[in-house]
Amino acid sequence: MSFNVALSGIATSQKDLNTTANNISNANTFGFKESRAEFSDVFASSIFGGGDTKTGDGGLTSVVAQQFEQGSLLFTTNSLDMAITGNGFFAVTPDLESREMTFSRAGNFKLDDDNFVVTNSGNYLQVYPVNEDGTSQGVSLSTTSPLRIPDSAGIPVATTEIGMTMNLDARQTGLDPTLFNPNDDTTFHARSSTTVYDSLGDSHIVTTYYVKDAGSAAVGENRWVVFMSMDTDGSGNPIPVDLTGTATDTTSDVSTAAAPQAAAGTTSTGTTASPTGYSAGDGNFVGVPVTFDSAGLVSHVNGYDVANAQPPFITTQALGDDNNAATADANALTNGADGTQTITLSFTDPVQFASEFEVTALEQNGATVGRLTGVSINETGLVSANYSNGEVDFLGRVALVRFANNQGLQQVGNASWKETIQSGEPLAGEAGTGTFGEVVSSALEQSNVDITKELVDLITAQKAFQANSRALDVNSQLQQNILQIR
Repeated sequence: MSFNVALSGIATSQKDLNTTANNISNANTFGFKESRAEFSDVFASSIFGGGDTKTGDGGLTSVVAQQFEQGSLLFTTNSLDMAITGNGFFAVTPDLESREMTFSRAGNFKLDDDNFVVTNSGNYLQVYPVNEDGTSQGVSLSTTSPLRIPDSAGIPVATTEIGMTMNLDARQTGLDPTLFNPNDDTTFHARSSTTVYDSLGDSHIVTTYYVKDAGSAAVGENRWVVFMSMDTDGSGNPIPVDLTGTATDTTSDVSTAAAPQAAAGTTSTGTTASPTGYSAGDGNFVGVPVTFDSAGLVSHVNGYDVANAQPPFITTQALGDDNNAATADANALTNGADGTQTITLSFTDPVQFASEFEVTALEQNGATVGRLTGVSINETGLVSANYSNGEVDFLGRVALVRFANNQGLQQVGNASWKETIQSGEPLAGEAGTGTFGEVVSSALEQSNVDITKELVDLITAQKAFQANSRALDVNSQLQQNILQIR
């Protein structure tokens, strides 16, 4: 039996050496958790044996227990790097449609070819869905989806509100508002301008003019009249579609007015109109589908063949009353977009002091087309896409899970684990709540392996291995001595 005792000691020492060596080899692995070999002694039991003289039957490795203490943080310049300061785990899936999740502490994520956020092994980071304002829609692993960073431009936002706060100079002498002329500085007292945006993201300048009403003083009032103007020559014009391939100046000459059609039984008098100069030409239409051929020329507009002009596009114009006018159906292009844009102007807490006119606050809620400038992740795991136009899109909230017994998790490599019966089912939660911990962006959790401690453990395991080997050698010599007795 002494052979078995020594062999069991060698086996446990070897397990200790393997565990320690594995810890040392992963000292620089992000999210790695050290393991500890734990041993127990072995005793043979018998209902007839006496316990006072038993020496034991060696030892065995009872478990290799993972140690989930927090690792130190390494800060980086990559916004997709994430670390968890708590008991939470990232949830990842092997493919886009899979619901089979593994759980990791390694936050060194990157983008794949389709702009999905993945681990180095290609697993997809899961996020909870959020509303447009960033609030959570729900916290459940059944509703998570892979996080994808958009590669398209930020959608423009048409301006609907302009807010202003200003000081109006009380020292100004009143003017007649009916004489206002935006091109004559003497007809108004002050002006301010701001840039607004249409639904296409094109910019326009809105200018506000302020006129102190001279007539208001006569009735004991102090009234200012506001005029507004907007540029109409910018890039917000509709895109022209040339239906003939050439630019044609369409004009019409009206020579005289047409007389009303006479009622039955009466005689018609008067002259008739003779419109001239009408020709096929260009027109501006918004929201109409246009098809180009391989040569880059317009082939179809609104589904109609331009070359064959079937059915033709016509425009009718008239002057005066359309008394007794007859109508007929005609093929025509229709405008595909609403040409109006309503903007509400709000004056918030304006003041009137004896000082120069000054706009102290000016804001509008529109935005032009934006380009993605970066991705940010806050401490609650909320992922935001930031655009050059100042717009922010919330993409989701990083899904975190925790377990009742972390040491019951099954290691699957790549600093990842799977749930087991011993660990319990994953409990979904959000960063910043309970014991899930917070998400730290641009940081990585380093391995919690203490090299100094591991080197000491390595020496201890080595000495134990040598001692058990010596015990085995001594036992072998004793056996040889017994065999040599005559």
